[in-house]
Amino acid sequence: MRKAYLSLGSNIGERQNHLERAVEILNQTENISVTGVSSFYETDPWGYEDQDAFLNIVVGLDTNLSPQQLLTKCQDIESELKRVRLIHWGPRTIDVDILTFEDYTSQSAELSVPHPRMTERGFVLVPLHELAPELIVNGKKISEWLLEVDQTGIRKI
Repeated sequence: MRKAYLSLGSNIGERQNHLERAVEILNQTENISVTGVSSFYETDPWGYEDQDAFLNIVVGLDTNLSPQQLLTKCQDIESELKRVRLIHWGPRTIDVDILTFEDYTSQSAELSVPHPRMTERGFVLVPLHELAPELIVNGKKISEWLLEVDQTGIRKI
């Protein structure tokens, strides 16, 4: 089994239900075992700001899937929960991103791991820190990255 962390976010409709349903689907997937779920955090939009606040969590899991198979599962969850991509960084029922996947690295157009902007985003680092403060990404612990990002607009629910 390999350890992976996912970031999940929603800002359309029943945000918490979307996130809980995504975790449930992950937990019911063969070769995936959810090992931790962070608290819920309401966060101001990032990138495209003319939209409702997001609800974000981070999920830790153990898996025998390959990184590409996990990516496909994340995309399947987005489809099942009716994600529509109209505006880059825009409103969505669900967003499921792979943050890290054990010691795997990739910067392909299909899959970038570790997630290329995760260390710049408080809405990712705050819940990730809750689950894995000692996790090392790009040579630094999550606890160290967290000191470098703006955490305003992130509210624990």
